[in-house]
Amino acid sequence: MKKKLNEFVSSPQPKHYVNKTSLPQAFDWGNVNGVNHLTMSRNQHLPQYCGSCWVHGSTSALSDRIKIARIAASAPGVAAGVDINLAVQHVLDCIDQDNGCHGGSIDGPYTWMHKISLFGHGVSYETSQPYIACSKESSEGFCSYADTTCKAAMTCSTFSDMGGDCVSLDKYPNATIAEFGSVNGADNMAAEIHERGPIACGIDAVSILKYQGGISSLVGHGIDHVISVTGWGYDEASGKQYWNVRNSWGEYWGEMGYIRVEKGNNALNLEEACAWAVPHVFTTTNFPCFEGGENCQTSPKAYKRVEAEKRQKH
Repeated sequence: MKKKLNEFVSSPQPKHYVNKTSLPQAFDWGNVNGVNHLTMSRNQHLPQYCGSCWVHGSTSALSDRIKIARIAASAPGVAAGVDINLAVQHVLDCIDQDNGCHGGSIDGPYTWMHKISLFGHGVSYETSQPYIACSKESSEGFCSYADTTCKAAMTCSTFSDMGGDCVSLDKYPNATIAEFGSVNGADNMAAEIHERGPIACGIDAVSILKYQGGISSLVGHGIDHVISVTGWGYDEASGKQYWNVRNSWGEYWGEMGYIRVEKGNNALNLEEACAWAVPHVFTTTNFPCFEGGENCQTSPKAYKRVEAEKRQKH
């Protein structure tokens, strides 16, 4: 993971124009003037074990940035609408350059999202392709029996013994990205987070398996996990700044699913490799499919054909 991360940058980056000394002592998107701009916490290991942190970290950070954009576009006092949570399973089923439940890269999801965005396709929403913690190569739990062929969205009409069927949909709510890039170093990370939203970063997971709270200042021994960083805080007792890190191990772990990591000394290798993406177009008014999807159906292989065509063009 120490290789240079992929990028497609088309606008000025905060790390180049923000005066780092003007950044606040503490800032987090979970509480901006009393308003929460963050989306849900998740658990990558249910309903069975799956090493899909690399998708959870990136989709959570991007879902947050979509929420931030919606709140910014809303009139004062007007709700931005129900949170948009992007479908981790869509990425797991369709991405072709990583290893599914057996690991992936920090920048892989954004690289793939940008590729499909160029062709007018986006990541579907969680309700269109719910997370099942399975991928093509996984045989954990019920994964050997699960359909993990590439589908962006699907639905089932009724019970199979009543003639029902499960079908892929060619019309579904989705989100695209305009650009993506990388950032590292405490000041550059803080500038990116403050100006545009949470980021996905690599971290040393082995050292935090039994984390029970507090600020971790542990020296990292290599990146083997991906999380999202939502902001930073300041602890008056110790005089330390710390990153607010959202993990994807469920809210039973750590501090309600989060860990605080000391800021400014690359604790747990957190400040070495991070990725960001800028939302482009996202659905807020859907095409109304029937319950069984009859008016939105595509063949199960249709989306895979689109993927194949794109790979040929590249």
